[in-house]
Amino acid sequence: MDIIKINTLNHPGVEVFGALTEAQLRNRLEPDKGIFIAESPKVIRVALNAGYEPMALMCEEKHISGDASDIIDRIGDNVPVYTGSREILGSLTGYTLTRGVLCAMRRPDPKPLTQILEDASRIVVIDGVVDTTNIGAIFRSAAALGMDAVLLTPESCDPLNRRAVRVSMGSVFLVPWAWYVDPIDSLGKYGFRTVAMALTDKSLSLDDPVLKSEPRLAIIMGTEGDGLSDETICIADYTVRIPMANGVDSLNVAAAAAVAFWELRAQ
Repeated sequence: MDIIKINTLNHPGVEVFGALTEAQLRNRLEPDKGIFIAESPKVIRVALNAGYEPMALMCEEKHISGDASDIIDRIGDNVPVYTGSREILGSLTGYTLTRGVLCAMRRPDPKPLTQILEDASRIVVIDGVVDTTNIGAIFRSAAALGMDAVLLTPESCDPLNRRAVRVSMGSVFLVPWAWYVDPIDSLGKYGFRTVAMALTDKSLSLDDPVLKSEPRLAIIMGTEGDGLSDETICIADYTVRIPMANGVDSLNVAAAAAVAFWELRAQ
């Protein structure tokens, strides 16, 4: 057990927990060296169970024999465990630690798209969603409500952003995901019919039986403010709306995603 007590913010190795920006953590130029931060014992356990590789752990001293004890046992002797007072660690990370434990983990190698989609019948395409809270919530719903995979357009927020991981409660580790750079209508070559979630005069109701009869569906969720582009709506096989009451015209993208996932889940 490699326990390292720190008394200064300049201690070598701890910069990953506070000094590096999300862009630096992601390391677009050298993805094989990218890392991300998982917060709280529960989320860290989900990541470890999913096979993610720990690089360093940080926790308050009381958690070494408490909430983080089983995690420390699992990560082995070669992973450093940094500890210190709550004040020191809080000043390093810029805020009070979530449940007192952080883990720096290595980003996995991207999975081939064909592998992710091979046995999938229901997937979600996140098109330009940039809010970390929404990304985390969509992943949590995707995992809970039976989505087989998540694809994200390059303009979307990184699912391994620290807040997205936290909001998802570790669900980003449970659903296969990939960046999707091709035109959305090209999903047809994988056998998917596309569903654009949008309000138009020609939108089908979400409970239309024709949707449930489709063997493979890709549910496309758009940006927080403008929704899906006219181009995406035009090329989708279906345009679908959620029936509303009381004059409400739309839901937050994360809430709308949860409703759509449940209604369109594989039968």
